[in-house]
Amino acid sequence: MAILVTDKTKVLIQGITGKEGSKVALQMRNYGTKVLAGVTPGKGGQEVHGVPVYNSITEALENHPGITTSFIAVPNFAAFGAMEEAIKNKIPLINVLTEHIPVQDSAKAIALAKQNGVKMVGPSSIGIISPGIGKVGSIGGDDPRGVYSKGSVGVISKSGGMASEVSWILTKNGIGQSTVVGIGGDILVGSTFVDLLKEFEKDEQTKAVVIFGEIGGTYEEEAAELIKSGGFTKKVVAFISGLFAENLPQGTKLGHAGAIVYGEKGSYKSKINSLKEAGVEIAKTPDEIPVLIR
Repeated sequence: MAILVTDKTKVLIQGITGKEGSKVALQMRNYGTKVLAGVTPGKGGQEVHGVPVYNSITEALENHPGITTSFIAVPNFAAFGAMEEAIKNKIPLINVLTEHIPVQDSAKAIALAKQNGVKMVGPSSIGIISPGIGKVGSIGGDDPRGVYSKGSVGVISKSGGMASEVSWILTKNGIGQSTVVGIGGDILVGSTFVDLLKEFEKDEQTKAVVIFGEIGGTYEEEAAELIKSGGFTKKVVAFISGLFAENLPQGTKLGHAGAIVYGEKGSYKSKINSLKEAGVEIAKTPDEIPVLIR
């Protein structure tokens, strides 16, 4: 039945009166997502695309007790406060679009979310989409229908753009998706490949998963360990970007904040070897993914 975003998802948007929050609110509503409320301190009483705005999450929950998800689109200096407010109000799922959040703020928020049993996706997340059901975030833009299609393959990507690219390649080859998750490319993210593989393992709709990773960090190696230990039993196909970076000096930053390699761990070779040892099929190009899935 897909993961994270289901037909029971009901969304609150923190920062709904801002440019990004307002745009995404309309996108989500047009795709069929139930957007119940928005929060911007000092803007309570307004409406954005027919969605009522409140000054606080507490106030929003009093009027809409069924909220299950918070989408955060606030400036980076306000992001920790927004995440903390959502977590303390025990909203089950938080999706954070905001980029350039200080690492220490992300670390504190991720730890607080775990302590409170709250799932967090992001920061720097393009969003989450369960095709034909709903979406949270800017994933798929104004019209996701030509890119995403309903099916049985989960997709997890550090890159927002490649979440769409991989899904479009699958769709044009007749392979639909259960849920597509852009986890963000920061050094620290609230939901790792391991966290989401565990979710997909429990999902009856999902029969296989595609991982789009990149150099830097150890999330891919951790996923390989999970698969190797039998914690994930479905088919996995992976594509890891960054082969060209093998010849660059250590510590070179490439695109995402988390795409920095120090030592052997986190390198292209380390990720590929770990995944191969776990039985994961590696695509040399994104266009190979549908062939390996089949």
